Amino acid sequence: MSFFKDFKEDLSQAVNELVPGEDAADAMEQDNDVVVVNTLEDELDVESELSKLDGLLEKVTKDANTPVEKAAPVQETKVETPVAEVKEEKEDLHIQEESKMSETTANETMTMPEETVAPVQPAAPVHTAPVQVSDEVSDEVSVITEGTSITGNMASTGSLDIRGNINGDVQCNGKLVVTGTINGNSNSAEFFADAAKVEGEVVSTGTVKIGLGSVIIGNITASAAVIAGAIKGDIDVQGPVVVDTSAVVMGNIKSRSVQINNGAVIEGFCSQCYADIDVESLFGENK
Repeated sequence: MSFFKDFKEDLSQAVNELVPGEDAADAMEQDNDVVVVNTLEDELDVESELSKLDGLLEKVTKDANTPVEKAAPVQETKVETPVAEVKEEKEDLHIQEESKMSETTANETMTMPEETVAPVQPAAPVHTAPVQVSDEVSDEVSVITEGTSITGNMASTGSLDIRGNINGDVQCNGKLVVTGTINGNSNSAEFFADAAKVEGEVVSTGTVKIGLGSVIIGNITASAAVIAGAIKGDIDVQGPVVVDTSAVVMGNIKSRSVQINNGAVIEGFCSQCYADIDVESLFGENK
């Protein structure tokens, strides 16, 4: 209580200084000629003021002596963990998760079988399949006009009249008339070339007629043949062959019979192997 006692004495001294005595006021008036005006309307009751202060001090002491146990500072325990420690824990958890993920990835790469890449094989060359036509024969005639060029195989159940250019194989069940150009093999029931040029094999189940001014570069197979143009290739005919005066044949001729007119040119071997006469037996009997 010495602290409050000292405080009380200091407070009374301060009040005495604020309200000086009459002697001090007269001295100040004489020395400094200063007029002191009392701003207080009534005289200050020091004892009453001090009693008020004593009551206030007693109240403060009671509050100070109140036990702290009544307060409930439970909430302060929730924030005891420092922020730095929380960050460190999160970083540790993040590092552990990354290490686990890296370990699993490494295990998967170790256990994953190596993929075998099959060598790329080059694409097989495309071969044009021969065109197949039914055995039906129609009376229709398809005309390939002059100035027309076709690249690819052709097939028809009727007849064909080719006056243009064909780059491919031609097959028809009827008659094939060529006055243009064919760069490919041909197969037909009858074949007739007039001032035409054919580079390829000519096959016919009937008669083959090669007119004047026609050039055939390839073998000819037919049941009969009449040749008035130029042929560079072998001729294989089951029936008769007529070689006209304007014909030029550079190749062997196999036939049942052959008629060579005056002026024809043949460079090759002629054989009537399909004739009815057995030549070998004939000469054997004479021996």
